[in-house]
Amino acid sequence: MLESLGSLRGTPWVYVIVSLSIVLDVFVPILPSGVLVITAATTAAGAGTAADAVGGVHAASVHTGAHLAEMFSLMLCAATASVLGDMVAYRLAWRGGDRFDRAIGRSRRLTAAQERLGAALTRGGGGIVVLARFAPAGRSVVSLGAGVAHRTVREFLPWSALAGLAWAAYSVSLGYFGGHWLGTSWVGTALSVIALFAAGAAAAFLMRRPDRRTAH
Repeated sequence: MLESLGSLRGTPWVYVIVSLSIVLDVFVPILPSGVLVITAATTAAGAGTAADAVGGVHAASVHTGAHLAEMFSLMLCAATASVLGDMVAYRLAWRGGDRFDRAIGRSRRLTAAQERLGAALTRGGGGIVVLARFAPAGRSVVSLGAGVAHRTVREFLPWSALAGLAWAAYSVSLGYFGGHWLGTSWVGTALSVIALFAAGAAAAFLMRRPDRRTAH
């Protein structure tokens, strides 16, 4: 994967591939959008570090500015695609509310998550939207649940934007520092992906805690 994205570095295709993966994984959560973001950031950071080592002090400053700009562009692209995917799922669930509601109603976990989401948004505590962005399939539950419950765009969109920005910044930062310190090796990418999965596991744990308090 590193080689494939490396060959596309500096072309718009990297952003197209990453964006499509992020938009679609709200419907197909098994798509490796986070891994793609990390890999793209690792490749760019590693290539920039190698260029710095070869080119000297002046070239290093130029390349550092260039690949930091590339990191920012990747982060903005990932965050925008995340919000776009959220809003597509939200609108589809809004229009097909009964069908999605029946599908969610067949799962006790999804029903509980939808109820917590509605209560949190009503209280202004949309931090659950940000937390869910890191949890496995949490983004899907939140976006579809907000649409089924007919939450307003004003309630949902700001939290979706914050969630997308936080997730994109975290993912790109993992790839950047992994590539900067370890180069474009599979070790740097693997460690960054592990850190992403660890954040997802922590988010899933925190989202389950209200259920445990209720049970006791």
